Amino acid sequence: DSSGIWNFYIPTSTATKFEYLMLGGVTEQKETIDDEIKDAIQEIVSTISGSITTSVNAQGFDDISGMKFSVNNNVISTCDDVDSDFQMYEFQIKLNDETLKLFISFNSNMTQFITALTGSVPLDDGDANTASSSMVSNFGSNNMLSSILGEESIDNLKILFDIKMRLSVRLGTKTCLLRDVISWDIGEIIELSQMTSEPLEILVNGVVIGTGEAIIVDGKFGVKIKTISKSKEN
Repeated sequence: DSSGIWNFYIPTSTATKFEYLMLGGVTEQKETIDDEIKDAIQEIVSTISGSITTSVNAQGFDDISGMKFSVNNNVISTCDDVDSDFQMYEFQIKLNDETLKLFISFNSNMTQFITALTGSVPLDDGDANTASSSMVSNFGSNNMLSSILGEESIDNLKILFDIKMRLSVRLGTKTCLLRDVISWDIGEIIELSQMTSEPLEILVNGVVIGTGEAIIVDGKFGVKIKTISKSKEN
């Protein structure tokens, strides 16, 4: 019945790149943080936290189980707002030749678990209030996956990357009686259940994976992703 707090600090340069990547690079990369970037970062933080809790709960540990998380809020802060009472860890994410940084701090309830995983020792009270540990993930290479899956499994996994999946966008749905359907004719107007202000559902192979809004891209219809994996159908 204990709880702990994690604070994610994402520098502006990293935050703008994360939102750009989440949208597949179809828009111009921004230079400052806005509400859309804050939403994208919250999705990423939720994904990270959800993966950790799922992994921990699956281990069947005696001292920690039934782990849950919630994102309390997100705000745009300055460096002066960093809480120095928390143990701070630096994460370096390599994206091709570019290094992106993010920082996660933990309060005392969580530090005992984090230090056990990283092997780092908190600094003495007389030193600075933050301990630093660097973790590098090489995205774009097979180093991280190879250590987890092995080379043979990596090659097998690559086979799946070229499988084509049908992406579709659902404007809305309606349940109709068969006698009504057979009475339809050209020019019939069918009212859908979805309101015009509601986001569109994005489906991959018929499975809802998120929501978005309709846009025009070079004279063609497109969809801008707003949320991922929020549907009850996932």
